[in-house]
Amino acid sequence: MVVSVAAGVGAQTPARTPNVIAAPQASPSPTPARQAQNNAPQANVTAEQIAEATIFIYGLGGGRVLLDQIRKTTIERGKTTFTGDDGKTEQASYQRFVIRGSKLEKDKIRLDQDFPNARYALVQNEDKLFGLLNRTRFDPREDAAKAFENAVFRGPDMLLRYKENEATLVLAGKDKQMGVEMHLIDVTDKKGRTARFHISVKSYRIMAISYEDGGVKYKRKFYNHNSAQGTLVPYRIVLTANGKVIEETEIGTITFGQKVDENLFSES
Repeated sequence: MVVSVAAGVGAQTPARTPNVIAAPQASPSPTPARQAQNNAPQANVTAEQIAEATIFIYGLGGGRVLLDQIRKTTIERGKTTFTGDDGKTEQASYQRFVIRGSKLEKDKIRLDQDFPNARYALVQNEDKLFGLLNRTRFDPREDAAKAFENAVFRGPDMLLRYKENEATLVLAGKDKQMGVEMHLIDVTDKKGRTARFHISVKSYRIMAISYEDGGVKYKRKFYNHNSAQGTLVPYRIVLTANGKVIEETEIGTITFGQKVDENLFSES
């Protein structure tokens, strides 16, 4: 299944450690989880306290200061499997380049996807979103643009950078799924985008993000959390729409802090 992204274009959605972090085989719990659990109050807990504990965990004890320091740039490579309404699947390899901005909407992001019959890129350069096919600019279809934007603005950084993004947090109680008790936090950004974060009470990891768009209920689930250059990264991500799996991403390698060419985000 290939979803076209433009008319006539076929395609779908501190200490240094070694530079390239390959997907690990095991998923040990980081030591800071226990410290965060001990530090975060269990009675009358607020959404902000849970969010700060989660940020602490994703910085493996260094919090947002370490995340900002380490994740100035990102180079990520992996594979995504797309499942259509008819059940047919198609796999694409991808490369993702990020230059971190002062807030999420200021990030420069480029996603290159390589399908069997097409190769193209989607680029967010601050307030612009456009596609590139053989170095030719095109306007993505609305559904492709929405999928890209949801992955960015309704992804983990919506919570991990909530202060920078000037987002509001509301505690929506607790839930229990597959024996895992989770805090529920509703996050709303300045443009009115909302998403519910499902955060493990025990580990303070983001287990899932759910949101609704265009009448469709989406849920992005995160697995295989492991350390990458002193920060926590989920190496497997599954997206469902109305309960059916539509995307499954496996990160192969991820690198932070390496030089990323600004020209990658140019419109030509």
